[in-house]
Amino acid sequence: MGIRAIHILVLCLAMKTSTLPGVEAAGPGGPDAADLPAARPSANDWPWWRGPNRDDVAAAGQQTPTRWSASQNVIWKSDIPGRGHSTPCIWGERIFLSVGEDESQVLLGLDRAAGKLLWRTELNRGRLPRLHPKNSHASGTPACDGELVFVNLVHHDAMHLAAVSMDGKIAWQTRLGPYTSMHGPGASPAVWGPLVLVACDSVKDSFLCGVHRRSGKIIWKTPRPSYRLGTYSSLTVGRVAGRDQLLIHGPYRIYSHDPLTGTELWTCDGPDESASNTITLGRDVIYAAAGFPGRNLLCVRAGGKGDVTGTHVVWEKKRDTAYVPSLLLHEGLLYQVEDKGTVTVFDAATGKIHYEHRLEGNYSSSPVLAGGLIYVVNEKGLLSAFKPGRSFELVARNDLADGGFATPVFLGGRLYLRTLHRLWCIGQK
Repeated sequence: MGIRAIHILVLCLAMKTSTLPGVEAAGPGGPDAADLPAARPSANDWPWWRGPNRDDVAAAGQQTPTRWSASQNVIWKSDIPGRGHSTPCIWGERIFLSVGEDESQVLLGLDRAAGKLLWRTELNRGRLPRLHPKNSHASGTPACDGELVFVNLVHHDAMHLAAVSMDGKIAWQTRLGPYTSMHGPGASPAVWGPLVLVACDSVKDSFLCGVHRRSGKIIWKTPRPSYRLGTYSSLTVGRVAGRDQLLIHGPYRIYSHDPLTGTELWTCDGPDESASNTITLGRDVIYAAAGFPGRNLLCVRAGGKGDVTGTHVVWEKKRDTAYVPSLLLHEGLLYQVEDKGTVTVFDAATGKIHYEHRLEGNYSSSPVLAGGLIYVVNEKGLLSAFKPGRSFELVARNDLADGGFATPVFLGGRLYLRTLHRLWCIGQK
């Protein structure tokens, strides 16, 4: 029996009566998750956090813009109410954006061609958690499978997952479990196979879960260690070291799980107590950086079973590593933009540093590769573009004079950028 067939068999059993060790299974009933086809975004979609391949690498062959301002090469701009740090989720001719408005949490649907607001759907009103000054009630990026848009949100002391149709109608909402806030949530959901995968990391009662995309039923749920200050990284999922893995780091360790069942596969100590970015996947290794209370980066072989701390760490970088921005892997080089603006380029296999270069400002968004350039925007709204490689070469600096925390999106030769007050579409005119 093949690996995929085994996964399907285990998932079917979990939906009926069985419970895996350490994993809470769903009750009986509801649609069969094994019969639900995988989402199939095109190269012209940005369907979830970090893009279609979950790596912040845009589709090849784009002629991306390098010069713009508030009045130059602006295809359109739309005023966005409230506050939010999520990246635009784009599928086909629709853009989906989560927003926190006063005491409500909202999902917006916009027309991709002109930026026109098509609908506004309120998902919750009242009982919102306290936040860090840099956080928002809409920091997690929505995910889309082509039929539904998924938004995780915290209110009334619990983590919830909402599914909204492409025309703005709520399909279902599920309370996933309790949430005790220190700085508020920041993680994004992920679509994988028949499931939406959600990390709920808070001060206590933390967990991971897999939710059926059509019914909203919790298929599996497994506890995670909690941390006194919370941890804020988004999970990632993909095929690495020859098997499908859900990966997340913090608190204290890196954790790998089977994404269809929640079963823990392996763990590794580090990189530090709390993390806020997303693990980056290579073919056989993963890269994980954390930033509180220390700043450390690990490269770990993504195989093995159980605790692999003593056997699978390939290299380590201590101090001066990224806390919030995620890492970018491209052609054997690992690019890091540290929160205070230092760009560091590593040899991905050995950890050797090729160069370090200081950019202006502080950074919460992640670097993106598009059109043969690496783009990164600081918290004041200044976006820098530089060439990939073993030495630093700046190509462009553009300032929209409207700060923000969202990571830019590049599709069809256009830049979609969320700032504090607007959503911009930038391209050659």
